[in-house]
Amino acid sequence: MRNSNNTGEDRNKDASSLSTTLDSRFNQTLRNVQGTLYILKMHRLLKGRSFPGKVLITRRSEPLDQSVLYSPNTGRRYSDTDFEQGQQVEISTENELQNRSNTNASSSVSHATMGTETMSKEIQKYSAGARATDSARLMKFTKELSGVTVILEKLRELAWSGVPPYLRPTVWRLLLGYAPSNSDRREGILRRKRLEYLDCVAQYYDIPDRERTDEEINMLRQISVDCPRTVPDVSFFQQVEVQKSLERILYTWAIRHPASGYVQGINDLVTPFVVVFLSEHLEGSVDTWSMADLSPETISDVEADCYWCLSKLLDSMHDHYTFAQPGIQRLVFKLKEVVRRIDEPVSRHMEEQGLEFLQFAFRWFNCLLIREIPFHLVTRLWDTYLAEGDALPDFLVYIFASFLLTWSDQLRKLEFQEMVMYLQHLPTQKWSHVELEMVLSQAYMWHTMFNNSPSHLAG
Repeated sequence: MRNSNNTGEDRNKDASSLSTTLDSRFNQTLRNVQGTLYILKMHRLLKGRSFPGKVLITRRSEPLDQSVLYSPNTGRRYSDTDFEQGQQVEISTENELQNRSNTNASSSVSHATMGTETMSKEIQKYSAGARATDSARLMKFTKELSGVTVILEKLRELAWSGVPPYLRPTVWRLLLGYAPSNSDRREGILRRKRLEYLDCVAQYYDIPDRERTDEEINMLRQISVDCPRTVPDVSFFQQVEVQKSLERILYTWAIRHPASGYVQGINDLVTPFVVVFLSEHLEGSVDTWSMADLSPETISDVEADCYWCLSKLLDSMHDHYTFAQPGIQRLVFKLKEVVRRIDEPVSRHMEEQGLEFLQFAFRWFNCLLIREIPFHLVTRLWDTYLAEGDALPDFLVYIFASFLLTWSDQLRKLEFQEMVMYLQHLPTQKWSHVELEMVLSQAYMWHTMFNNSPSHLAG
């Protein structure tokens, strides 16, 4: 075990050491993968029997600590109905698995019914265990958020595997450092930052064009063109007032960050913040929301929160949006190396076909996959993004590697032009949380394996 000259033994030693230091987030991702695979396996065997899908966040039978069930901005009390979104996710997951199983119902009836009762009991046992685990996670969120000072590292560990929708606005503000971890200072600082945003809008946006430079006029014109194109498949973002809010946020941010200015793609990065912070004031589906139901003061507060959180997010990846976007180019190169190490056949095939990673992955890094997955999954994905903090840029490489290799079998059958078209229009329209959790879990395992061992990527 101590022979440093034996490469195989060294690797075994490293693996053994690694297995003893995996943190709670890794254990959670393993449970996500195991739970998902178990459900898929059981559902194929039962061939059409209905049972609960993988539980993400479930309704509690006991009330949570009421001290954290208020919005820090509106004082709104959240009730059991706020779990409706999570329950809808469970229903859609169950329906998807049901549909998948129906397509495979070709084996004999006698085989399908054999042991059904035993399997049903096993599934109920797993479902009960999953719900108990999620209930425990909710209690952990409650405990972390109800203290005078939030311990951010613990909150990051919890948020990595998903945040309950009704807690997401508070958790995101904390993870980004926009809201202070000390609850006594939180309300005052948020009020001050929102007033500061109003001053910035008055100084930079609410002025006549004659007071702008030609460069600023062109930038504002480009933003006004891009805002109507933002998330075109979600009707809420086609409302004129929503687009004006996006315009104010983006233009103000660009003026205050002259090193980059406005870059196409940043408009996409605002949208998760808009949806999450509006969820404190509007209920039901995003498609039913109307800005007309909000007061000017509420709209201003939401804009301010989006502006400051966008600023915090981009602080950790500022060179992604400066001239020539060197940060993105660096990560695309690393993505190519990670894919080569993990799946050499598909990497070789892409190289033989002359496909450059910049041709498809640049947009992934530029827009953080917002254009690649259904919009209803974006906030869950961003729970993990924000939990990574300043380490997010490097972790994106592994998320995107996992995402790309989801299609490994298909890609190896395609030639250059077909591959380009396929990667630009990936079939994710019917994705649910099941597929997303698998991508994130695999990404975490690869990150743990490779990121701190760069020599592994050089082999």
